[in-house]
Amino acid sequence: MDASTLAPTDSRLAAYRNLIGGQSAEAEDGRLIEVVCPSDGRPFATIPRSGAAEIDRSVRAARTAFDGAWGRFTAIERGRVLVKIAEAILQNLDELGALESRDTGKPAGQGRADMVATARYFEYYGHAADKLHGETIPFHNGYTVAVVRDPHGVTGHIVPWNYPGQIFGRSVGASLACGNACVVKPAEDAGLTLVRIAELALDCGLPPGALNIVCGLGAEAGAALTAHPDVDYISFTGSPEVGTLVQKAAAENRIGCTLELGGKSPQLVFADADLDAALPVLVKAILQNGGQTCSAGSRVLVERPIYDAVAAALTERFAATVAGPHDRDLDLGAMVTARQQARVRAFVDGAQAAGVPLLARGQVAADAPESGFYVAPALFGPVPRDALIAREEVFGPVLALLPFEDEADAVALANATDYGLVAGVWTGNTNRSMRVARAMRCGQVFVNGFGAAGGIELPFGGVKKSGHGREKGFEALYEFSASKTIVLNHG
Repeated sequence: MDASTLAPTDSRLAAYRNLIGGQSAEAEDGRLIEVVCPSDGRPFATIPRSGAAEIDRSVRAARTAFDGAWGRFTAIERGRVLVKIAEAILQNLDELGALESRDTGKPAGQGRADMVATARYFEYYGHAADKLHGETIPFHNGYTVAVVRDPHGVTGHIVPWNYPGQIFGRSVGASLACGNACVVKPAEDAGLTLVRIAELALDCGLPPGALNIVCGLGAEAGAALTAHPDVDYISFTGSPEVGTLVQKAAAENRIGCTLELGGKSPQLVFADADLDAALPVLVKAILQNGGQTCSAGSRVLVERPIYDAVAAALTERFAATVAGPHDRDLDLGAMVTARQQARVRAFVDGAQAAGVPLLARGQVAADAPESGFYVAPALFGPVPRDALIAREEVFGPVLALLPFEDEADAVALANATDYGLVAGVWTGNTNRSMRVARAMRCGQVFVNGFGAAGGIELPFGGVKKSGHGREKGFEALYEFSASKTIVLNHG
């Protein structure tokens, strides 16, 4: 059962509601969506199946807050509220971490870590709110020119199901820090923590309407949000196909948008790399959140002299991996939906049918419910360069292992996809690490590491099919604000 299934009223299911203008609200027509736990495939909650009417109410509430109470907050005051939200998340960490884990299917430890990272986003942007400085420009005599940064106004945020809390924190935190008012559409498959955090934010002094949460289907509530004529900016994380629709909708209203659309991220392992340091990271980078990560290291490119040794070591590690229920806190949990499970299995079956060597499969825990959406991790290699799993984003625990001949071949192979989000370079040669990092066509490059514990402070975004704009770090504040030039003629 997928989350898009309409649910009858069932008192046994926890009922989560929209938050519009500071008030809890159902969909006007009373329709619901069942929220399914990936670990056992059973519904455990409901959310409203909202549409254009609820989106319109939320946008109007956001505009009222922006023009009123929230708009009167100084940067210092905005920052203090965001820091309080961070503290509230940490004070409710047990509840929020467990909910994030159950909702997404990821292991309990990952769900808790995601909530810690979410709090850190609000803390970071809270402390950054009063540091978004302007500048002066030397001009003609008798003039003073100042460049200041203004909020856009009402920003729309479409948050995916793989990291609901974190992606909410990195986009909404930055937007609120700039002084915008936000309307958020969580993924229908997972996003319950967003409702709870928004409720906590009200208790922290965020004015009603500054942050609105509207649950619903992407094709209904999401489409209504991106097309709304009174939204001033859109932040979207999701598939390239939907990203195209979002950008078209933004273009119709002549507004800007940030798009983060996934990746096929390579990790390049040269013969002089420290394999003891690299191997555990290579495994973690594809198994974290079951591979359902935009920046997952889904391709490992290995210099040919050490290919066999790396393949053997990864084979041993993959064979020992175990997927299971979120509360077991194993190597990975379930895929988020039955649909996603079928998609990943199709990639695995297709690769095997095409004759791509399967080096290892992990296991699904013996006591995992058969109704859960599990996929055992799969390691393939050597993978032909034109194979589907070498080119397309699987978004699951499937790792493609490919040999390369030399530095030039490694760079060409790494860049030979439509995506460009993240890359990793493993080498003991400092000169090579910088040459290769500069040659990568992507938004982030890690040398002798990968991921950097979420990298809250590090600008993040892609090129090519991975999208445009930057989130995370101070640079995100420039996305959620616009420069204004003031020219003063004082004679």
